[in-house]
Amino acid sequence: MKRLLFAAALGASLLGSTLPAYPAEEVEVLHWWTSGGEARSVAELKKMLEAKGYKWKDFAVAGGGGENAMTVLKSRVVSGNPPTAAQIKGPTIQEWGAEGVLANLDDTAKAGTWDGLLPPVVANVMKYQGHYVAAPVNVHRVNWMWVNPEVFKKAGAKVPTTWEEFATACDKIQKAGMIAVAHGGQPWQDSTVFESVALGVGGADFYKKAFVQLDQGALGGATMQKAFSVLRNIQKCTDKGAPGRDWNLATAMVIQGKAGMQFMGDWAKGEFTAAGKTPGKDFLCVPAPGTKGAYTFNIDSFVMFEQKSAGAKAGQKALAEAIMSPEFQEIFNLNKGSIPARAGVSMAKFDQCAKDSTAEFQGSSKSGALVPSWAHGMAIPASTQGALFDVVTQFFNSDMSPKDAAQKLAQAGKTK
Repeated sequence: MKRLLFAAALGASLLGSTLPAYPAEEVEVLHWWTSGGEARSVAELKKMLEAKGYKWKDFAVAGGGGENAMTVLKSRVVSGNPPTAAQIKGPTIQEWGAEGVLANLDDTAKAGTWDGLLPPVVANVMKYQGHYVAAPVNVHRVNWMWVNPEVFKKAGAKVPTTWEEFATACDKIQKAGMIAVAHGGQPWQDSTVFESVALGVGGADFYKKAFVQLDQGALGGATMQKAFSVLRNIQKCTDKGAPGRDWNLATAMVIQGKAGMQFMGDWAKGEFTAAGKTPGKDFLCVPAPGTKGAYTFNIDSFVMFEQKSAGAKAGQKALAEAIMSPEFQEIFNLNKGSIPARAGVSMAKFDQCAKDSTAEFQGSSKSGALVPSWAHGMAIPASTQGALFDVVTQFFNSDMSPKDAAQKLAQAGKTK
């Protein structure tokens, strides 16, 4: 990517003023929030920005995991025409920072006292070499299991808290003629399930060794083999229509009572809310088996790219201020299913799922069980993540043994 960006920069210097000037009043925002609850959240941010006198230019690229959006973003930056802001997170922020193409938000952060409002674990992700380059919109918990209690009632099954109980529940639901696990067979979804399995099987310390430190013994050892064995059991609990299914369509299966469970981050709650469902009654949000007290986090954020015009730079400041405002953090997270990234936002309007998430976020931060989601780009470089994705998805769609899968995972963990 560095060679491409250098070539783009050279081309831009030769072209000089032939590059189009950015309209001062326009703020172009690249994101991949296109489903129901997500789209409502974006609409709120657009409304707040336009109230500040700026024109929102929507640059939505469909694809739940954001892979498509990142491909489009690279082409735009390489061509010398980056958007004003882009939805980027985790180590990828550091990668873009190293390219020297990000705008500095320190003045805005200082004026808004971001250091005092953001937990260190969140603030550190938003900085490159100690300088703010991104604004966080939320904190997602990934290791949720979404449950339709009516399906469990019909099947005479108990909501599982261990993987052994999960196997029993799956069997009962399937014998009752329903789908046990709603799943979308896409690489990022396969690994979303697997990281919760690994956390539940091995615990937070094992998870850190394997997916943050990329320790070879953890990636290829007996505990990881056990995790793959559990994943195989989950795969047998899905339906034949799973391959290629989008995540929100899988969520709809749980909402409609066609399936009993889904392993997905709390953005899924936005779909339940949009469908008029009530937590604790129409659906349950419970930690994935074995993960109570632990928390895999995924922070959505908007990174600002260097702009030439004063108007575009002012638009970035206005966008960052809007993102960090208590009003937006409340509205956005009520729609999105996540919890506010910044402190000082009232939880009065939030449901029990969000309150439970907040409590576990704070508790796991103190206990050391707060871990970054590797499946959602918070822990490891994109190249390594992609290599792990390949192994998990290959295992999910073949008869590969857990031992072979763990060995392949360890090998994939060497990818840089």
